[in-house]
Amino acid sequence: MSGEIIACIGAGRMGRGIAQCVAYAGHQIRLLDAKPRDAAGFEELKAQTLGEVEAGLNAIALLGAFDAAAIGEILARVTVLPRTHADEAFSNASIVFEAVPETEAAKRDAFGVFDAHACSDAILASTTSTMLSTHLSAFTGNPQRFLNAHWLNPAFLMPLVELSPAEETSGSALATVRGFLESIGKVPITCKASPGYIVPRIQALAMNEAARLVEEGVASAEDVDKAVTYGFGLRFGVLGLLEFIDWGGGDILYYASNYLSDAFQDDRFAPPAIISRNMEEGKIGLKTGEGFFNYTGMDVAAYRQRRMADFLRSLEASGLVRPPVLAGNP
Repeated sequence: MSGEIIACIGAGRMGRGIAQCVAYAGHQIRLLDAKPRDAAGFEELKAQTLGEVEAGLNAIALLGAFDAAAIGEILARVTVLPRTHADEAFSNASIVFEAVPETEAAKRDAFGVFDAHACSDAILASTTSTMLSTHLSAFTGNPQRFLNAHWLNPAFLMPLVELSPAEETSGSALATVRGFLESIGKVPITCKASPGYIVPRIQALAMNEAARLVEEGVASAEDVDKAVTYGFGLRFGVLGLLEFIDWGGGDILYYASNYLSDAFQDDRFAPPAIISRNMEEGKIGLKTGEGFFNYTGMDVAAYRQRRMADFLRSLEASGLVRPPVLAGNP
């Protein structure tokens, strides 16, 4: 897909992050200002936008990701256009990302601009983090070419993009967006239209629980964050949450959840029905050959060794691996 033309309605933080990703991957990206402005106001926005994209590229180059000499070429692929130039912005664009403020009025307006000016086969992908695709699809006359594509911030660093199709979204539209994202180094996943998608829903629970620990005086904010960074973070940076349940055993989670639910007299800790059902059916992970994943026929010892190697690499990257203390070398 080298040299593909991508557009984005909105030149704010998300639009600029998307622009950096797309241009870095070798594609043209046209950012359309979603707001009507006078000439001076637009020139100010344009300078801010290109300046932020350039600063982002410089930051990554300084970390050694690529040669800073390439920044000029990458930045040349980014075009910022005023709202009055929508036809130019969308000309031959295969995907148009929408990155306007999280208000229904702003979304309706942006979708109207897409319908009026985009190519007949262009796909509209909203980057909303709060509104459901099944709600937004009514704002466009082309719902079969619409879906949500929730980029995680900062967009130019975080690989995950949560794709959430509407009921009308065609399979080809979903496949096209997924394929493009994979081609620029992103990791797209698909989920149904559900409040919070996947990552925000999980992290909301985790962040609230961390805040409660401080509120209840269980630990300091510093120690809670150390626990997350050096325990939770390292662990789940290697194993997914569901994979970890299978790794340790769903029975451990089942009993721990019931203990916490009883201790706190709070159903928020109670195991969900799927955990209880897996217990009843003996599907508790690696030790039974099936849990959330099926391990039938797998060389479990080799799998464990691979995952332990992944853990070791994470520890090395964090500077936490030390050589053994030996006699004569204290």
